[in-house]
Amino acid sequence: MRVLQSSIIRAVCACAVGYLLVMYRTEMVQWLTIAIGALFFVSGLISVIMYYVEKRKAERTAEQLATIAEMRNGADIPKDKTDILRSIKPAFPLVGIGSVILGVILSVMPSTFINGMMYALAAILILGAVNQYINLAGILKISRVPIIYWLFPSFILLAGIYMLVKPLEAMAMPFRILGWGLILYGVVECINSIKIYKARKGYEKTQKKLEESLASAANDTIEDAEIIK
Repeated sequence: MRVLQSSIIRAVCACAVGYLLVMYRTEMVQWLTIAIGALFFVSGLISVIMYYVEKRKAERTAEQLATIAEMRNGADIPKDKTDILRSIKPAFPLVGIGSVILGVILSVMPSTFINGMMYALAAILILGAVNQYINLAGILKISRVPIIYWLFPSFILLAGIYMLVKPLEAMAMPFRILGWGLILYGVVECINSIKIYKARKGYEKTQKKLEESLASAANDTIEDAEIIK
């Protein structure tokens, strides 16, 4: 019974998550973009903070080394604090600042970023389809091209046009597929669990009847043996 309950709970959870992905797929894309932006922002901010912490340490170390060099009067030891600091100062965090900027853009303007990215991908698909049409047209001069070869660039062209018209819907399409997959998994899991539970119960009843019949047959044999004796 516990196995049945856990399977049904798992199936219900899968159906619920699948329903949310199907019904709110566009919102899921935006929230996922915001979450990715937050991760970029936090990682970039940490790298910038660590840069300034390491820079402070390098400045203190440069002061100490300059003081030691002046005290020793070593010819091979640089005495200028600027020269020492230049050699031990950490690199400026360009990647960290870029991550912070990208994180802000993703978090504050997720729809704009998604639309821009989808328009760029749509343009690539459309240009690729047109290029395939041109190549096939060039082959027509020397050979016959079956119609199936014209269908592939047509599908690519239609996909690019769909992404141009409905960028958010196109971006959310994988969530819809995943959502329906989870719903199907939940339904099948529930049906299989009930079927397995009934099969086990039927098997246990059959085994119990078989054991009772064997015990009854053994008792009859013992009684017959006593009577013959």
